Amino acid sequence: MSTLSLAWRNLLRNRRRSLMTLIAMVLGLMAVLLFGGYIRDINYGLQSDFVRRTGHLQIQHKDYFRFGSGNPAAYGIRDYERIIAVVKRDPVLQPLLPVVTPTLQFGGIAGNFAASVSRTVFVSGMVVEDQNRMREWNDFELRILSRHLSLSGTAPDTAVIGTGVARVLQLCAQLDVPDCESSVVASTPQGAALPADIAELATTGGAPAKSAAKAAPDTARPRIEILASNARGAPNVAAVSVLRAEFQGVKELDDVYVGLHLAQAQRLVFGAAPPQVTAIALQLRHTADIPLAQGRLDELHKTTPKDEPLVVLDYETLNPFYRQTLSMFAAIFGFIAVLIGAIVLFTVTNTMSMAVVERTAEIGTLRAIGLRRARIRAMFVSEGIVLGIFGALIGIAAAMGFSWAINQLGLTWIPPGRIEPVPLAVRLAGEHGMMLVSATGLVIVAALSAILPAARASRMNIVDALRHV
Repeated sequence: MSTLSLAWRNLLRNRRRSLMTLIAMVLGLMAVLLFGGYIRDINYGLQSDFVRRTGHLQIQHKDYFRFGSGNPAAYGIRDYERIIAVVKRDPVLQPLLPVVTPTLQFGGIAGNFAASVSRTVFVSGMVVEDQNRMREWNDFELRILSRHLSLSGTAPDTAVIGTGVARVLQLCAQLDVPDCESSVVASTPQGAALPADIAELATTGGAPAKSAAKAAPDTARPRIEILASNARGAPNVAAVSVLRAEFQGVKELDDVYVGLHLAQAQRLVFGAAPPQVTAIALQLRHTADIPLAQGRLDELHKTTPKDEPLVVLDYETLNPFYRQTLSMFAAIFGFIAVLIGAIVLFTVTNTMSMAVVERTAEIGTLRAIGLRRARIRAMFVSEGIVLGIFGALIGIAAAMGFSWAINQLGLTWIPPGRIEPVPLAVRLAGEHGMMLVSATGLVIVAALSAILPAARASRMNIVDALRHV
């Protein structure tokens, strides 16, 4: 304690230099913490987005993730209702899982034959009520929550499409989609009926349906036809009523997205055959429960029939973009931390070196009265440690204040791969581990910075030091 007290008094002997060194350390720690809090907020935002859409875990056919996107019928889950019932009744999983829901995803072609236009689409069939409950997940208490799906409470043949799909299918006027002016004009007259050969493919529950051209027109909503390959490889068509066009956040998805009720999607792919799903999504109350839930699911799947092999995948595996983004930001954070650490290192070293030069006569006197070299080194290293401790405490307090101010501004930014703005926030509250590691690193850097000047001071010749003016 006497060494630290002496170090504090020595720092006060040149207040201006000590203050400037302290400011440099505080600014360095603030930069590291604010950027770290920004990265942490991005991490939580990405995780929440993926968990709300796909769940924490998904049960799939073991080969669907690699091969099944082009052939959902071959890699679907046939007995999915029994599997869902088993998972929901399991005493270990039941308290962990607020939502267990099936999904069906496949590719197809959507056409607006009245305008003689079509495009490839990605169809997502879902249980709307379950998806709404998944979107309520907010374990990290983020500022903005996803709204409920527009398909809530709609008829089974209702669809929601991306704004990009609406533009290509020339449904902008009916669906109030902005930015739809195009120099390309369809050469076919508007209002043409659905071709008879396409209309005859439409089925409802596996039985031939009325032609879309003969069906009672719905003047309130535009209708489109979706063409897909059924379980036997034959083409199948379903006419659906488009409720609205919604921007999906990512342009690539927005240009192909079609959302349907699960039952309608199953009829389109499987017709009268037993329906299947491509995945069973499981959303946990807390992300930290993934290892426990995944281990329990692996135990349950050991009893799965061998002709239907299943696998459990977590959201990081399902969304490789998440891992890649975190790795990129971790590399940037590490580079910035090393750079700021080097600046602090040289700043403190310079301060300690100047202190050694100014106190040369004092060092000679202390050595002459019997103070050992180790005590001389300890004295200067202690000054670096004291500077580091105060810099860490003030830096953490300042970073907390700045992060609170930034969060109150309500700033937004557009991250890579997205078009709509998202909240810009710095998350430091509750991130005790990050703050502790950063503060400890600052103190260590400050102590290391004082070692070289302290060693030089301890090696001084006593006679030469006493002669120094």
